[in-house]
Amino acid sequence: MTTPKAKGAENIKIIYSIFSRTITVESLKKFANDGYSSNKLKKILNATGTPHNKIQSVLNKNFEIPITIASKLVYSEIGNVFLTRLSSIIHTPKTNDKRTGMLALRSSVVQGIYLGNGSINLIKFFESYPTETVILNVNALSKVMNKVESISELLDFFTNKPLEKIKEN
Repeated sequence: MTTPKAKGAENIKIIYSIFSRTITVESLKKFANDGYSSNKLKKILNATGTPHNKIQSVLNKNFEIPITIASKLVYSEIGNVFLTRLSSIIHTPKTNDKRTGMLALRSSVVQGIYLGNGSINLIKFFESYPTETVILNVNALSKVMNKVESISELLDFFTNKPLEKIKEN
């Protein structure tokens, strides 16, 4: 008997205030790779007010991290804090408890790095998320973004500073 292959997310449901739109991960991947966006995706991208090339750059930004270090990081104290906060932004449609959301996030990080041969970007992360649809809560993301100056500052903090401590252990 063979075990069925686990699939990653196929859709991203973007929730903003009382509105929601669903896009496919494949359409986001196509946009990240060649800049093409469907009309639906184009409307969402235009609503952000961010230049498309900047969004494309964020989607394609690779973070190289050995899978063993990533595994230690997602189970560390700082990893738990980060994943708890991230689970309010990115979660499964039926997540009612933090534990389920954190397990899905851990899984997508480790699987994404595995698929990326030691590196991960947002597309690989979504392709590795263990549900058919992943929720992206823009309201929760905005609250976090208001506390930091930029997404790169946030990613830089969580990918560089904790790694140095983990590498030392």
